[in-house]
Amino acid sequence: MERTKNFTAGPILPQLVRFAFPVLLALFLQSLYGAVDLLIVGRFAKSVDLSAVSTGSQIMMTLTNLAASFSMGTTILLAQRIGEGREKEGGSLIGASLFLFLLIGLGMTALMTAGAPALARTMNAPREAFSRTVAYTRICGAGTLIIIAYNLIGSIFRGMGDSRTPLITVAIATVVNIVGDLLLVALLHLGAAGAAIATVSAQAVSVICSFFLIRKQKLPFRFRVRDIRWDRSLCGSVIRFGLPLALSDLLVNVSFLVLLAIANSLGLLVSAGVGVAEKVCAFIMLIALAMSQSLSAFSAQNIGAGKFDRARRALRVGIGLSLCAGAVTGYLTFFHGDLLAGIFSKDRDVILVAWQYLKAYAIDCLLTSFLFCFIGFFNGCGMTRFVMAQGITGAFGVRVPVSYLMSRMKPVNVFHIGLATPASTLVQIVLCFLGMRHVLRERNSAQLRQTN
Repeated sequence: MERTKNFTAGPILPQLVRFAFPVLLALFLQSLYGAVDLLIVGRFAKSVDLSAVSTGSQIMMTLTNLAASFSMGTTILLAQRIGEGREKEGGSLIGASLFLFLLIGLGMTALMTAGAPALARTMNAPREAFSRTVAYTRICGAGTLIIIAYNLIGSIFRGMGDSRTPLITVAIATVVNIVGDLLLVALLHLGAAGAAIATVSAQAVSVICSFFLIRKQKLPFRFRVRDIRWDRSLCGSVIRFGLPLALSDLLVNVSFLVLLAIANSLGLLVSAGVGVAEKVCAFIMLIALAMSQSLSAFSAQNIGAGKFDRARRALRVGIGLSLCAGAVTGYLTFFHGDLLAGIFSKDRDVILVAWQYLKAYAIDCLLTSFLFCFIGFFNGCGMTRFVMAQGITGAFGVRVPVSYLMSRMKPVNVFHIGLATPASTLVQIVLCFLGMRHVLRERNSAQLRQTN
């Protein structure tokens, strides 16, 4: 069975939709993954366990996002090799990536296990839940290698144009995690520690299943155990593409944590309302995020094949699809945000605050249709440093200062605070258009030199 896809020929729309849909489902399950942990712990454990899982999961989410962003370097390189017709080099690339991420995983394991108390203090874990937060972080930290392998395998498959296998592995992890939570938390009453064990175990099972799925597939290259080694050139390329994305993702997450800290300073009601709104946002942005990841692989193959114009057409198609979806989610968020917030809270006052905040995100639903697609395109072009630069500019040049200024205005209006996010997105879109203009100018100059 061969699921490797070549995106360099044929109609763009059906290819992009078929690839993006499993990515969307996988992202949905990934978001559901964390929500189920909190739901089961909140239902069957103590409040200190719920606090520990809430705080510890934020720490682990940051680690997981870093691993996913860094592994994008492998996705880009593998997709470009396939587009260039050099897919037989895939075995060496994957082997070098596995070795590199093994080193990173060992370092992160040591950091997470030894530094768990310091991380819990940094996150201001409540005194009553401090020891359980440390335990949760240490258990998950001990499974860092599994978490990194889990994300790297998904990146490898997407680089080959296969988005269905990562969906299967995420679905397996989600089911095992739910069963593990029910067994360890609901029946054995292990609280936060049980939730952590269930999380790591679920991803371990998923990684093992991934290897069985790989053995059943006909890969476009030969992969041998001896390929798992340090290759300075290949590892350097993965770092060159992946590190800027990892740093960008880390700093953008920090900017949102700052925004949440600003909301926390405005009182319990605002803190709770913004917290609920952010949970809703994690779901309403999934379509644009799925299109971004899909365009990364789609564009990389076409850039590798020298089909820049086809990659640009795919960008326009992706924006069109995302914009249609963004119009629907934006409408629901603006006019029916109370219903969406009501999924996560029964407190009417909290729901109303969340709805006000979500109205700003309704605007962002339209803007991210452009931004996320641009990011996917530029990632596919290998312009990850530009992606990092525009992300950091939007985060710390716009989002943080605007949210702070709005929080100082009296009376405080959470809608105005929420406007910091679409304002940041708008600035980033402008930077992306300028970046595209620069790319086109450089491309035209290169073509003129070749002609002369």
